[in-house]
Amino acid sequence: MRAVRMHAYGGPEVLQLELVPAPTPGPHDVRVAVHAAAVNPADYKIRAGGQRAVVWLTLPWTLGMDVSGEVLEVGAKVTAFAPGDQVVASPSHRRMGCYAEEVVIRADEVALKPKSLTHVEAASLPLVALTAWDALAAMRVQRGQRVLIQAGAGGVGSVAIQLARHLGAEVLATCSAANVALVKSLGADVVIDYRAQDWREVARGCDAVLDSLGGEALQGAIATVKRGGRIACITPGLPDFTERYGSALGLVAFGGWMGATMLRARVTRGVSVSLVTRRPSGKTLGEVMRLVDTGALKPVIDRVFPLSEAAEAHRYLETGRARGKVVLSVREG
Repeated sequence: MRAVRMHAYGGPEVLQLELVPAPTPGPHDVRVAVHAAAVNPADYKIRAGGQRAVVWLTLPWTLGMDVSGEVLEVGAKVTAFAPGDQVVASPSHRRMGCYAEEVVIRADEVALKPKSLTHVEAASLPLVALTAWDALAAMRVQRGQRVLIQAGAGGVGSVAIQLARHLGAEVLATCSAANVALVKSLGADVVIDYRAQDWREVARGCDAVLDSLGGEALQGAIATVKRGGRIACITPGLPDFTERYGSALGLVAFGGWMGATMLRARVTRGVSVSLVTRRPSGKTLGEVMRLVDTGALKPVIDRVFPLSEAAEAHRYLETGRARGKVVLSVREG
């Protein structure tokens, strides 16, 4: 089968399309024919080596933590799925492998694909939806609360706006002027052009913040949220520490900085800061897909690239200009 692999850390050019053996499922796995796979910022951070202190790869490696496709084979102990099922998943970072024509995934990380979505649309959702779901849970979002979603036109932000709206929150979201209409269409009540407005002032006193920027933005969120409020941080900035101090020392420095930030927020303002990472879960993903069927959640896709142009997809995503998700189309249909 064809797969995009990296034999070393580095720029997009390390991604090479190769012929490799098809994977074999274990007793708790399903083997999936990949129709589409999304590209996420986590992918290029891992590729560049910024996450190597916490994500260990045995090179050569195939990236990809989003997939939509058809079940080809199930393991001996799998009863929830059968060959022919149309499914979606966001596999664990320990197994990844979705930039390929086939991938093996644990069955408990898989959910049925809604018939209302194409494979390209479905592949755009799992990782960002699971991340947004866990972030809103950490923020304990409730009806009537004011919630700030940073980077509202991005992959996680575009989903988080819709989920927060579904929960009955008043949603504030930041974006550039070019994305104001898109973010409004997703359900944001207040859209903040971060280049023309001070989001800290507009959102001051909000109940919760989904921080997807880290660094100075996280410090701003701590000052902006109300006393006793909650912040879910999904991009704390580990790659920056890795680049500055190296893999091992960078992890130590990052841990110290993050711990100090959390403690200072709690002591000075009673603010709870949670570091949120996506947890692969077929059960949660099934709930997300049901929201798609009810119309409460829709995918936002910027561009679609063929599998052979995975490196170009990475280059585009790294510009920071993507509106929603970037997806690799692997098979027709």
